[in-house]
Amino acid sequence: MGNTKLTLCATAVLGALSVMPAIAQEQQPADAQQRGRGLERIEVTARKTVESIQEVPVAVTSIGAMELAEKGISVLTEVQQFSPNTTLQTSRGTNSTLTAFIRGVGQQDPLWGYEPGVGIYIDDVYMARPQGAVLDLLDVQRIEVLRGPQGTLYGKNTVGGAVKYVTKQMSGGTEFNAEATVGSYSQRDVKLTGQIPLIEDKLFLGFGYGDLNRDGYGSFLVAPAGQDRENYNKDLKAARVTLEFHPADDWFMRLNWDKTTDDSNSKGGYRLAPSLLTEAPIPDNKYDSYTSLPTWNKVELEGISLMVNWDVNDALSLKYIGASRESDSPTNIDFDNTGINLFDVPAVYDDENTSHELQANYRGDGYSLVGGLYAYDSESCGLFDAILGGLGVTLETSGCNNSEAYAAYAQSSIDITEKLSLTLGARYTREEKEASVFYGFLPGAVYPYSDWIDGYARAPGLGVPMSLGVDSNGDGLLDAPKTASWNRFTPRVGIEYQMDRDTMFYASYAQGFKSGTFNPRASKNERAADPEIADSVELGMKKDWNEQWRTNVTLFWLNHKDRQYIVVEADPNDPTVLGQNLGNAAKSKVKGLEAEMTYVATDDLSFDLALGYLDAELEQDKNISTPLIGLSNTPDYTIALSAKYALDTDYGPVVFNGGYYYRDEYILFEDNPVLKQDGYGMVNLSVSWESIDGNWYAGLHGKNLTDEEYMVGGYSFIGGINPDGSYLPGFGGDTTLAAYYGDPRTISLTVGYRF
Repeated sequence: MGNTKLTLCATAVLGALSVMPAIAQEQQPADAQQRGRGLERIEVTARKTVESIQEVPVAVTSIGAMELAEKGISVLTEVQQFSPNTTLQTSRGTNSTLTAFIRGVGQQDPLWGYEPGVGIYIDDVYMARPQGAVLDLLDVQRIEVLRGPQGTLYGKNTVGGAVKYVTKQMSGGTEFNAEATVGSYSQRDVKLTGQIPLIEDKLFLGFGYGDLNRDGYGSFLVAPAGQDRENYNKDLKAARVTLEFHPADDWFMRLNWDKTTDDSNSKGGYRLAPSLLTEAPIPDNKYDSYTSLPTWNKVELEGISLMVNWDVNDALSLKYIGASRESDSPTNIDFDNTGINLFDVPAVYDDENTSHELQANYRGDGYSLVGGLYAYDSESCGLFDAILGGLGVTLETSGCNNSEAYAAYAQSSIDITEKLSLTLGARYTREEKEASVFYGFLPGAVYPYSDWIDGYARAPGLGVPMSLGVDSNGDGLLDAPKTASWNRFTPRVGIEYQMDRDTMFYASYAQGFKSGTFNPRASKNERAADPEIADSVELGMKKDWNEQWRTNVTLFWLNHKDRQYIVVEADPNDPTVLGQNLGNAAKSKVKGLEAEMTYVATDDLSFDLALGYLDAELEQDKNISTPLIGLSNTPDYTIALSAKYALDTDYGPVVFNGGYYYRDEYILFEDNPVLKQDGYGMVNLSVSWESIDGNWYAGLHGKNLTDEEYMVGGYSFIGGINPDGSYLPGFGGDTTLAAYYGDPRTISLTVGYRF
């Protein structure tokens, strides 16, 4: 049925696009688009040096600033529509927490201590946690999506791939840009960016500020008195300040500071089953919910980074990148989504990390070399109370999961002949983790802080028994946290054949690993889960057939071993016990295809197609009783078809954009067949305009015009399914089954002025 829907929708949209002006996914270079010159040269830094995307033996998608603006792409999650076999979606609970999967590899749970499977980078600075990783695009030059393990150059936690957010480098002149957007659900956004030379040709100051607001897609039909009842609303402020210094022609320095504060309400889930303990019906609107918790929420991130680049000579350059980031996220998550506290979870996440990287780039006669040293230190802590009001108890869990990692890496491209080259790379990483977990029962409904109901404020938390650590005295108290360490060597070997100027074939083997970790929900003394290992083989072709037609095709085989998996098994004799044991419970094998094609029909009309297909086998550990169904958040097919038509007018150029995006069916959790999303397709249309002098611009953007309803997250705590299809009560004594949904149909108008 899903394939039939796919065929019919794709055929209809292809026919429509062939007779109407629309948009293509036309990749842009770092500078302005050059119309009328056929295929564009796209520059990326996938291998930590500037190269044409057609010369990089890596499966990579790059979306430039102009394309992002023309299509009205405003947040990182929308990029998934243009990269095959990629999932970038807003997680459950907040607007700012990211769920990222590439080729079936990622991380579902955003709890502290869990490591992502897809690395997120801002100007080559690693974002360690998913909270706040749904980045609103501000002053961005391009987004790069690297698919497949990137363990050699990017290190740990890139077993699925990496997403790079690259900001604009300053031009040196005085610039200012003011932009306002209004749209559906009372959207009202303001973005201000600019730059000022402080010392001519030497020192420049850049800035960016965004104030982004929107009413909720739905409402909390029931909520505590005095609480804001908007659900899926947006209230976010982001600021960025950059200082660039050019003391000499061969020196470049950049100091960045950024801060994001998301005060949007906590998101309430849509109950997929009626509650056994309340009389509230299932809402009619997928974006409506019920809650007994306060609706406020906060995600606050702040970071500073320094980059220094020295071109020692024409062949050698040295670079230092240092960064410090911290985040604070008090939140309210109503698991049961009812007006009573059957299963409520107020929580706090607190993260700090610093990193230092020293990198060298050398280009010799017939070879090039990238190498470096890397150090990373992270402190990740949190606390949550699972309030089981029906049972009159609260389960409190808190603790920290900290890590230190050091790495050395090198990768070289060596010319064997004029057409044949070899890539050799390796990275050695040593990582040590230190963890403590505090877990215990408390009588009644308990909140992390005494004034949680009235608002968040720092105050001493509650002491509870400890469950993960070292008890040297045998008195039940832990005198030290548990530690574990791992060493990992991750190689990369590749061979490239440049058949002619426009045709490259490549084959590669690469390995990546995801950090081992302790279970932050441990209810007993557990050992750490071992690192995940991903081995990948790729065969690829990148070819420009002529000035009009480009095809980049990749075949891949991915073997993902020691997958870390939380096994949730409630005790049938005690509804207050929810065993959540972390272990290396599964492995998977994935083979697939990715194809990205561009056809420039005329100087004004172009088409793009991005196709992803994968075939996965999941094998679970024999000691795990919970059956695993398949890979989560990973459809078998993803298809993006788009077209673009540019029209010159007496008032300035007008660009018509349109596209169709299809995701095949997928499950949200690997052990849960209930939370399953059927295949769906979305249609997006845009038209953008720029004045003759280039100062004024505007864009009208329609997204998800068919108003598809699709799940991006959920919770399932049911006790089973009766023969008649009804659900048995589970943890907390109710049928807790809820889903969170992606954005509905929206239309927005953006107007901007720049000089």
